[in-house]
Amino acid sequence: MVHQNTFSFRVRYSETDQMGVVYHGNYAQYLEMGRVEWLRSMGFSYKKMENEGIMLPVISLKMEFKKSATYDDLITVNTKLIKLPMVRIEFDYKIQNEAGDLLLTANTVLAFIDMKTGRPTKCPPQILQYLQDQGF
Repeated sequence: MVHQNTFSFRVRYSETDQMGVVYHGNYAQYLEMGRVEWLRSMGFSYKKMENEGIMLPVISLKMEFKKSATYDDLITVNTKLIKLPMVRIEFDYKIQNEAGDLLLTANTVLAFIDMKTGRPTKCPPQILQYLQDQGF
């Protein structure tokens, strides 16, 4: 399904505290990585969007921590689009470790912003069309 993407990576030492546990603030970066990979899996990129004058700031972030990730864990981020984007785009996430343990659930809402005006704008038509062509 085009409306979700999964990717995995290993926790780096620099992302952990003295006890080897991932610092909670790093999970927001993992979610961003998930969004970037979701977009890339469809053939689009944040960089291209910004070059075309659209930015996507986070306007809402909710995280529920279930279990800790630790140094060198292989973790998987599942990013799922909730509904067809208009001016906002919303994602749900699950982060799991290699054993399949649920580490975190999260939700983000981002707004498409015209970089020239600083005002909200509609989802770029090529992304919207791609999602509609995929049956979303």
